[in-house]
Amino acid sequence: MYTLIGRDGKPHESATPGTLGGHRKDRIYGTLDCPGAARAIARGGYVTQRVFFADEDTAIAAGYRPCAVCLRDKYNAWKAHSRKGSR
Repeated sequence: MYTLIGRDGKPHESATPGTLGGHRKDRIYGTLDCPGAARAIARGGYVTQRVFFADEDTAIAAGYRPCAVCLRDKYNAWKAHSRKGSR
């Protein structure tokens, strides 16, 4: 069994592994092979905050934003949209 974060932001058990990884404290999601996440894991401390999602819609519904490293285009779109909402 795998523990994934659901649309409600809470962990749940799944027979299928997640397709995206994330960082609970920073509320970021990205690819499982993200170079930024790999660097953070290598430095230590990141692993305790690591979470996984079934898909992108679930990550977004749970309140996570795209990673600026591995999902640059989606991050830029999120950032542009966030700025419009804060004006």
